[in-house]
Amino acid sequence: MEKQTILVTGTPCVGKTTVSLRLAKELDALYINLTELAKKENLTLCEDEKRKTTIVDETKMRRKLKRIIQKETGNIVVDGHYAAAVVPKSLVTRVFVLRRNPLELRKFMENCGFQGPKLWENLAAEILDVCLVEALREQENDKVCELDVTGKPTENVVTDVIAVLKGQKKCRVGGVDWLGILETQGVLGEYLRV
Repeated sequence: MEKQTILVTGTPCVGKTTVSLRLAKELDALYINLTELAKKENLTLCEDEKRKTTIVDETKMRRKLKRIIQKETGNIVVDGHYAAAVVPKSLVTRVFVLRRNPLELRKFMENCGFQGPKLWENLAAEILDVCLVEALREQENDKVCELDVTGKPTENVVTDVIAVLKGQKKCRVGGVDWLGILETQGVLGEYLRV
């Protein structure tokens, strides 16, 4: 198998880091966490105090990632919700957009301390397919795979990712419809508060 650069993206608390770390171990790959890289290499613009988050300089991040990926001889796993926007598409093998049912995701987010506007903004991002749309806009569409991780153990998700990478499982987009599910359950208004 040739060198692969695999992006794992999705909204907060869908399991990006857990899946990415396990995947990197399975593939004997270099693991890159975009948040850690941004802070370590001073690739930030400022802090958004209202949202309690760091604003990344995407231009500097893109340049840094290009150098790292071109220099690395082995597989690479890039973990971050904006990975699709900062890794040059010519260097990308696959983009895995992890999706989690907002009913389950809300519990994960609340357990991680999300509350108020930050909670509702991130739930809305999941419901409205923000990370998927960005991946499809920034990368070659046939490289983008949407995976519903709702209720799945990490090992199963990693197994699915590896099966796609080996061509044993199809890469698909469009199988998730949180809007429809929440509307059918009568809770859409509760979850789309933004």
